[in-house]
Amino acid sequence: MKIRSKVLATATAVGISATVGLLGGTAQAADPTKAPGGNFDLGVWQLQEPVGSPGSPTTISSSRLQGADGFQDSYFYTDTRDGAMTFWAPEKGVTTPNSNYARSELREMNRSGSAADWSLSGSHKMSATLRVVSVTSNVCVGQIHLGSGGSSTKPLIELYYHSNGDIVAGVENSPAGGQTTHTVGHVAIGKTWTYTIAVSAGASIDVTVNGSVTHYPIASGFKAYKQYFKAGSYNQSSSDSTTKGARVAFYGLTVAHS
Repeated sequence: MKIRSKVLATATAVGISATVGLLGGTAQAADPTKAPGGNFDLGVWQLQEPVGSPGSPTTISSSRLQGADGFQDSYFYTDTRDGAMTFWAPEKGVTTPNSNYARSELREMNRSGSAADWSLSGSHKMSATLRVVSVTSNVCVGQIHLGSGGSSTKPLIELYYHSNGDIVAGVENSPAGGQTTHTVGHVAIGKTWTYTIAVSAGASIDVTVNGSVTHYPIASGFKAYKQYFKAGSYNQSSSDSTTKGARVAFYGLTVAHS
């Protein structure tokens, strides 16, 4: 069962946190002449791109992403018009072994360089300000993914943006698979919006889109698993086209754990 409530929406970008954020705290502070690592604190992320060898996409380490002269290319770059951290995932690209879809996506890491792998107990939150520039079908722009604790490679939740403007939360029914979808918002293509994906004391997933909050219970089968956040452009359609795909621009991104 889902429970919907309203909270105050904000039109500003997500502020900086102690873990990761937009340097300077607002979208307007972004410098379009710098690589994403010069505007965003990428010290707790690594990047996966839709290139590499079959079944083994290229991964860019956090150390390479950081700084004004950090890594960028045609799949991950600063938009020179507004400083947005931009992700491009074409319909044709290298995928992971467990997916048919290409992605240009950040994966949460610890500052030590090890992979983030946190327990559902406690409070965990990822917030973003973004806009979907283009998409052919739909794109996952944020997720909580299962980490260690078992053999499942499923997400706990994925947040999708559809080409008709619908924003949809896909909540996994169990580690074995099966996803239930819930429409949680609607924003026209190219318009800026905000989301928060959070876990509260291991009991529920809390999804906020433009100030509207929806809560979903966490199935007991997930309690054995650790988790981590992902954000970017995880395209949800495939073809032989390298020009069609999903382009997503981020103006703010934070994660926090307590």
